[in-house]
Formats: sequence, C-alpha cells, structure tokens
Amino acid sequence: MLIPHDTRIALDTVVDLVNTSPESGTGEGLADLAALYDFAERHHISGVGTLGDKDLRAVQDVRSRFAEIFAAPDARTAADLVNGLVAAAGTTPQLTNHDGYDWHVHYFAPDASVADHLAADCGMALAFIVVAGEQERLRRCEAPDCLDAFVDLSRNRSRRYCSSRTCGNRLHVAAYRARRREAAG
Repeated sequence: MLIPHDTRIALDTVVDLVNTSPESGTGEGLADLAALYDFAERHHISGVGTLGDKDLRAVQDVRSRFAEIFAAPDARTAADLVNGLVAAAGTTPQLTNHDGYDWHVHYFAPDASVADHLAADCGMALAFIVVAGEQERLRRCEAPDCLDAFVDLSRNRSRRYCSSRTCGNRLHVAAYRARRREAAG
C-alpha cells in the first residue's frame, strides 16, 4: 500500500492522539494544556498559537471521535464517522510548503483551531485508508493488557500488536515460558 509522506505523518499523529486516551490504559495523556502543547510540538502541528481549556476539551472530543473510527465494525460505519468529523472541521484543502517541507496538502483553514486542524488532516488520512478498502488496517493491540491503536501497514495485514518490541515480545516470551513449563511438567 503506497502512502504519501504527509498522509503517513497524519496517520502517526492520529494513532498517537488516540493512544493519549485514558482507555488506552496509560492514563489521560492530554490532562492539561501543557500536555496539549507538548503533543502539538512533538507532531509539528503548525499555527497552534495560544491554547485554552476550550481547545483542550475540543481535542479530547476529536480524539474520542477518532477512537470510534478505529472501533468501526465496517467501512460504511468508518466512512460515516470520518465524513462527520471532516465536515465539522470545515475542510479547506490547499497546497502549501513551509518549515522545510516540500509541497503537501493541508485540509484545514489557515486560522483553524488545533482540534479542527487534527480533525481535518488526520480525518483525511483515515479517509484515504477507507477509500483504499483498507479500513481493517485500523486496529487495536491484541495484548490483553494493552488497548493502544495502530495502523497495520504490514504487507499481509498480519500485525497483531502495537509494538513487536514491547507487547509482541512480551507475549511471545510468556508463551515460550508456558510451553517450557508444560514440557518440563
């Protein structure tokens, strides 16, 4: 599956945003404005400006709507959710090159709030996944103690864990040890 660079960045951003949710098991990752500023800086969200409590609540709401898309049982449901999210953000597609990045598309208005910025850009990235018939690539980690979201970009759509280094390795080691105990006993 060929994914343009800016779409990949938006997919990484939406995954990280969904994983800030308390439901992910690590607590509220956007508990205050400092956390929101940090998230915006880490993801190079342009034009953030001064943020307030209203922005924090709006981003948390957008995050919940993205989580619904990851949980959608089928492409029709995912498409309806994406359409609602992107429409509410008031998308205004425009080509831009800034901050050392080559030409790419912004889907948000130049004066958009950080929540509308995330809803438009990340929503469109998810829309491209649905349009490509790849909605099943939007997944949650199968580790029993982890609910993190991820986009399975493996060739054969076989990824089961948010991270093969943490969740995947931990479960494989546990299964190995269980087999060894069973063989020894």
